[in-house]
Amino acid sequence: MSFDIPQRPLGKAPRWVAILVLGFFLLAGVWNAVSLGVRDTAHVADIEQRLDKGEKVDMDLYRQVHAAVARGEDYYQVALQGNRDFTFPTKPFVTVRTPILAWGAALWGDFGWRVIAVLLWMANAAAWFVALNGQASRRERDAAGILSLLFGAAAFIPEVAFSHELVGGLLISLALALSSTRCWIGALVAAVLGIAVRELAAPFLLAWAALALVTGRRRELAGVLIAGLLVAIGLWLHAQGVAGARLPGDETSPGWLGMFGPSLPLYGIHVTTLLQVLPNWLAGPLGVLPLLGWIALGGRSGALAALWFAGFIAATAIFARQENFYWMGLFVPAYGVGLAFVPRALADLWRAIRPAAATNPTPA
Repeated sequence: MSFDIPQRPLGKAPRWVAILVLGFFLLAGVWNAVSLGVRDTAHVADIEQRLDKGEKVDMDLYRQVHAAVARGEDYYQVALQGNRDFTFPTKPFVTVRTPILAWGAALWGDFGWRVIAVLLWMANAAAWFVALNGQASRRERDAAGILSLLFGAAAFIPEVAFSHELVGGLLISLALALSSTRCWIGALVAAVLGIAVRELAAPFLLAWAALALVTGRRRELAGVLIAGLLVAIGLWLHAQGVAGARLPGDETSPGWLGMFGPSLPLYGIHVTTLLQVLPNWLAGPLGVLPLLGWIALGGRSGALAALWFAGFIAATAIFARQENFYWMGLFVPAYGVGLAFVPRALADLWRAIRPAAATNPTPA
């Protein structure tokens, strides 16, 4: 038994559902415009407080680790020593980044990662243009490609070579674009690589597996499960590497149950994209509306995107601490592509809200 995911689901929604959806996103956009300023103030205060305590910036740690690994030192030894020097925890093992960026930098340098980021930036735009063929209009496909380029502009910052979230996000976004095409095996490869860079992206495979299960795509489900097994093995090996270099007096993480609500992930989206250069009254709605666009697209692409983005926003809202806003780099650049489908969302919602006017014209 399988379930067919409808195209343009908002146009088929009951009137009361359409009213609720439209009202929710309108209010969310206004609320986000206000909350961005509040979160920015909290972020600045948090940075000042951490610096006063003698804490250092994460990127400095990753630069230090890259340089040491390039000299031939063992990744886990230098990474955990770096965490100690920066007063960062080493327990549990996920507090230590996976070695992919450092190992890669040892092979092709930090500049090589910058080149790879730009190549992934271009590949994402091309992939969305191709993947949406037959599901979106030419205008929407053009807009999707342009929005992918705009929302992926962080690929050009020098620090991208040390940002596990941005590199992982570029790979996960490419996987999302390819997942509904004939190149879905390539999408799995991109997803596994993205999770290898930043294990926090692992729920993407859970969302994909759930979608493959309900739509009856057994071969695809098997592929996703195999990918999940590879990820699990890789994380186990990473955990062993961390455990082998850990010392008895190492710090333990205070845990993750920040309960900051959706304002934190939306702020993370804001500061990891070009939305940060816009005034808050405009950036606020633009930070929320992409999710509406993905819901409006429907089909497998829209459903997987909406499930991944909504699920990760919810998880970040519950678990992230103030300083974890950068997790949202995993959305770069695919999240912003959803803006291409906002016009269809508004049109479909309007038709759903006013069905009588469309189907029962007044007699002459």
